[in-house]
Amino acid sequence: MKQLVPMAKFFAILLLITSLNACGPETETVDINSGLVKNFNSDVPIAWNNMFLEVDRYAKGYRPTPAPRALGYLGLAAYEGCISGMPEYQSQVSRYPGLNVPKTQSGKEYHWPTVINAIYADMMPRFFPTAAPDLLEKMTALEKTLDYQQAQDISDDVMLRSKEYGKSVADAFWAWETTDVVGHDAYKDPFGTYDWQSHWNNEDGKYKMTSPGPAQPTFSYWGDVRPFAIDKSERLCKAPIPFSKDPKSAFYAQAIETFNNCNPAQAYELRWIAEFWSDDLVDLTFSPASRWIAIASQVIEGQDASLDKALECYAKTGMALADAVVGCWYSKYYYNVERPITFINREIDANWTTTLVDPYTHTSNITPPFPAYPSGHSTMGGAAAETIASVFGNDITLSDKCHLNRTEFIGRPRTFNSLSDMATENSTSRIWLGVHFRMDSETGVDFGRSIGRKVNKLSWKKK
Repeated sequence: MKQLVPMAKFFAILLLITSLNACGPETETVDINSGLVKNFNSDVPIAWNNMFLEVDRYAKGYRPTPAPRALGYLGLAAYEGCISGMPEYQSQVSRYPGLNVPKTQSGKEYHWPTVINAIYADMMPRFFPTAAPDLLEKMTALEKTLDYQQAQDISDDVMLRSKEYGKSVADAFWAWETTDVVGHDAYKDPFGTYDWQSHWNNEDGKYKMTSPGPAQPTFSYWGDVRPFAIDKSERLCKAPIPFSKDPKSAFYAQAIETFNNCNPAQAYELRWIAEFWSDDLVDLTFSPASRWIAIASQVIEGQDASLDKALECYAKTGMALADAVVGCWYSKYYYNVERPITFINREIDANWTTTLVDPYTHTSNITPPFPAYPSGHSTMGGAAAETIASVFGNDITLSDKCHLNRTEFIGRPRTFNSLSDMATENSTSRIWLGVHFRMDSETGVDFGRSIGRKVNKLSWKKK
């Protein structure tokens, strides 16, 4: 992933901006090709999505569901902000009552990277108002740095018009975002009013809180968040296999698989896979949804994609990730399946633990604080792989460098021959980590793929 302009250089750049504005071109020259988004590179959205990864890493209350929701809004806003320069593409605005996106001025030139810069710079801090001051400063610095880079090639009039238009698009999307009262500002209260004990009713097989962790499960209400492409009838995945304590049952066999493959003698390959895809812990890495935006950025860079393709990819992938967690969390709390740690400690081995460990606090035996079925990682991975593949094809050889040079866990890159292979390994990694049954992973990735296909079926291209 590309490195942004260092902060040390930023202040030197700022000193040049005033003189640049004074001596820059004063007349607008409209080139017929300059109005096409596809003629620009994808540097600006890549830079902002890299910034999202950094902010998301430290954002408490955003994983695993508010972060992908933010990615959906950001991706779609950038896409719609440039739609008048993308004649091969279609707007999605008519799908969403209450979303009123301003139009560009007829016959006027817009600089699309500047429009995108303004959209992200306006919206991202609104999604992360509690970010640390240094991160908010980095967002401001990124906007200014990108503005400076773009200003060298365009007139003052085009720069101003593009920035003002981008901000007006951001304002329109933010106004619409706030009308989703369930999802808006959800990071402030991940627990809601859900009473897990009443849903458990002292039954084996039903989800119970695990330790260490919070006293209540998180985001029980997320199934009611407004989706982008799926409807209410598509929020529920297929039913899990029946719960059973019988050692001969399919359920017990899945518990044994998790038990046998997650232990102190775990094979190096399985531990590598488990740690490589985890992204569970705040402060350690970015969140599971953002991992797939990082993968999308690697694909976009590797393909040297034009700006229109990058915008299509980020919009589709963000929307699919957002809808994936709506469906997944609705299903989780509908079926209310207990975690492997609960079943295994009760029925097989009271001393067994998961592999999920926080290397900073040394807290061990961690399990995510919500029901098991289906797996959130798996659902998000299946959805994102489908949407990225719809733009660039599935058969992409990629060495995933998301955690290159990390030393807290096995962060060495892994190489894949297709996006579907990545989604499959991501899903099975949850078994090796000890936090899921196989049914959670397999149903999750299939459910995610169906959600990704739903996003892909929206009318993106003109016929």
